[in-house]
Amino acid sequence: MKLVIFDVDGTLVDSQHHIHAAMGHAFGAADLPAPPLAAVHGIIGLSLPLAIAGLAPPDLPADRLGRVVDAYKDAFIHQRIKEDAPLFPGAADCLARLAAQDDLLLGVATGKGRRGLDVMVANHGLQRTFVTLQCADDHPSKPHPAMVLAALAEAGVAPADAVMVGDTTFDMEMARAAGVAGLGVGWGYHEPAALSGCGAVDVVADFAALTGWIEDWAR
Repeated sequence: MKLVIFDVDGTLVDSQHHIHAAMGHAFGAADLPAPPLAAVHGIIGLSLPLAIAGLAPPDLPADRLGRVVDAYKDAFIHQRIKEDAPLFPGAADCLARLAAQDDLLLGVATGKGRRGLDVMVANHGLQRTFVTLQCADDHPSKPHPAMVLAALAEAGVAPADAVMVGDTTFDMEMARAAGVAGLGVGWGYHEPAALSGCGAVDVVADFAALTGWIEDWAR
């Protein structure tokens, strides 16, 4: 068996505008200027406290930083209630095709919290798709390899038989640290050249190319 581990935000789900809007609300609630979308792209994939610390002024007191984190959580929940972030075009078909193959297992390693991950899986009807779901609530933030290592252990797969699919340098660095191949996607939030520079074995342009790459790799 081989294991394909997917990132979520920027890889399966186009959540950039939800995340940016929630950041704007959270920073505004703390009387801080809203971070621009380009800056938000740079932290997507990190665990929330690290992501917000990366956007906030470096001298922001810890208690105020904590209030920004809490305000973000509230804003994101309300945004998701109104409209959940959509899957990228082609994602559902790719996942369905790969999950139907007898020699492949699918998993997730995401900077989302458990609640957000469970809601995403349920809202998009993916409850039977993944054999392992690793998230920021249970592990150190990417690029620490803990999420990938836990996914390997839960699926019973060796590092040589796994690939991490993601759109950020954090995903590629995490894959490398865990001893698995890192496959970049070109439609996410970090530039393809940056993914290659962090050790991606390849960067695919769309979900059709991703599906073909995985099927060739699994043979």
